[in-house]
Amino acid sequence: MEPMEAEQDRDQDRQDQDQDQDQDRDPGQLYQRRIASRFAAFDQDGDGTISREDFNTAAKRLLTEFEVPFRSDRGQALCQGAEAFWQGMAGIADVDGDQRVSREEFVGGAVKRLHDHPDRFAEIARPFLRAVLAIAETPAEIERALLALGIAPVPAALSARTLPTAASGRVDEDAAVAAFARLWD
Repeated sequence: MEPMEAEQDRDQDRQDQDQDQDQDRDPGQLYQRRIASRFAAFDQDGDGTISREDFNTAAKRLLTEFEVPFRSDRGQALCQGAEAFWQGMAGIADVDGDQRVSREEFVGGAVKRLHDHPDRFAEIARPFLRAVLAIAETPAEIERALLALGIAPVPAALSARTLPTAASGRVDEDAAVAAFARLWD
C-alpha cells in the first residue's frame, strides 16, 4: 500500500471512530462529518480537491485491481463511466468553473443538491456504477473494489455486504444505484 493510501485509510478509520463516539452531537454536525468522508473518498489523490484526475485514478485502480485491460470493452466502459461521472459532478458542484471541486463547493453546493435530489445524482453515477458492476459482480468483489478505491475496511464491508443480489449472486444494478444515492441522505 502506498503511503498516501495508508494515510487515507488511517484518516477514514479515525473519521469512522469519531462518528461512532459522537452519538451525542448535533445531527447536522454528524451529517457534515459524513459528507467530509464522502469528499475524501472522491479525492483519490488527496490534494484537497475533486478533479477529473481523481475519477481517472479511480478507474485505473479498479482496472488494475481486477486485471481488466484498459483497451477492452469493460475497460473502456469504466473509463467512459468515470468521465461521465466527473462531468456530472462538475456540472452540479464546480461553482467557480476551475475544473476542480473544492471541499467548500462539495459541501456547500453539491451536497445540498444531492441531498435534495439523490435520484438525479444516482443517474449521474449510473454509467460508472454499471461499468464497475461489469467487473465486480458479487458483494465480495464490490468490497474489493471499495477497498481499492481507498474506502476503509469496515465501511467497505458493510456497504458491499448489504447490497441485494440476484439468484446468480450478482449485485443488482438498480439496488447498487439506490444504495449509492442513499449515501447523500
